Amino acid sequence: MTTTELFLIAMMIIFSLPYLAWRLGGTDYYAPLVVMQIISGILLGPGMLGAAFPDYYAFVFRADVVSALNGIAWWAVMIFVWIAGIELDLKQAWRCRTETAITAGLALAVPLALGSLAAIILLGASDGWIGAKGMKWQVILGIGMACAVTALPILILFMEKLEIFREPLGKRVLRYASLDDVAIWGVLALILLDWDRVGRQAGFLAAFCAAMWLVRALAMRIPERDRWYGGLIWLAACGLAADWAGLHYMVGAFLAGAVLDAEWFDQKKMDAFRDHILFAMMPVFFLSTGLRTQWEVGGAVVFGAAALLLFAAVAGKLAGVHIAGRILKWGKGEAAVIGWLLQTKALIMIIFVNILLDKQIITGETLTALLLMAVVSTMLTIPAVTPRLKALAAHGLSGRSVKKIT
Repeated sequence: MTTTELFLIAMMIIFSLPYLAWRLGGTDYYAPLVVMQIISGILLGPGMLGAAFPDYYAFVFRADVVSALNGIAWWAVMIFVWIAGIELDLKQAWRCRTETAITAGLALAVPLALGSLAAIILLGASDGWIGAKGMKWQVILGIGMACAVTALPILILFMEKLEIFREPLGKRVLRYASLDDVAIWGVLALILLDWDRVGRQAGFLAAFCAAMWLVRALAMRIPERDRWYGGLIWLAACGLAADWAGLHYMVGAFLAGAVLDAEWFDQKKMDAFRDHILFAMMPVFFLSTGLRTQWEVGGAVVFGAAALLLFAAVAGKLAGVHIAGRILKWGKGEAAVIGWLLQTKALIMIIFVNILLDKQIITGETLTALLLMAVVSTMLTIPAVTPRLKALAAHGLSGRSVKKIT
């Protein structure tokens, strides 16, 4: 068969398998479609489909087909990260800076510490978690940050589902998650700092700062439709420059969006654009991630590592938020709701660990364990939050934090 035919077969599998499992299995409460797409990516990888049907796997997912899929995946995830950068609202966080700094800081620091400790345990047991070009401190910090991060785009989808996105509680959670979103890219830049190319990286940052002012000045003077098109050109240029400097094109994608103001774009169009990218293109990224999973250290070991990381991520996030709640004297039940929402993982964490794998800082086995952790973490969110939201409303906190849940 031709490459085109195999590519289209792969696309049929990518879109049909998770959709059928989601629709026919009625998984929406525990695992919305985006989670089923991530799970399907793992199942279609070499450790699952490749192990069960090696000839079929090699036939469909041969090198030229995977290269074509990777091209779509790269652009899809760049656009997704760019949108996340645009929607970052640091102005609101600054207005409530004391509360936001305490909550976001503790919600990040505690799971980061527990995740780093889990990484130290894993590295002490085996060298199978560290990549060919990785140093121990990079792996420890990377795994710790993967346990600490909140998946802002998925969090927005969940809060829309729970009907709290536009409520005071939802706005508070977004403030906390936004600071975590900034932190992960700062940590990533630190991990990827290449002293052999520090001149290039310094040159990139200097050129970016100069170009940023020009882009912002231009964006304010052109029609909105031109901002969209020009923004995509700016996205590609920033991604190229960041990758050339030895960082990563995802760092460039986030910076390209972060310097643009959300109010320059129609919010409904932005929501629709994000949903279309998530619906039509991101499943290819999930498959390309699944194709990189590995189980060579042993399936039981990978699942054990995932369980350890899940405990560090969930317990750390809940503990950090509860400490913040005590300091800030929140009402009963608020910390539990916010903590469970903020422990949502999925997209941003998956993007983060893919970058670490690209740079050979971690191995495919580490990616697999972190993917499993992200899937379970995300599946826990809705079942854990729903009854707590009802209890919160029953305690008469609807006016301050959440509307009446019916």
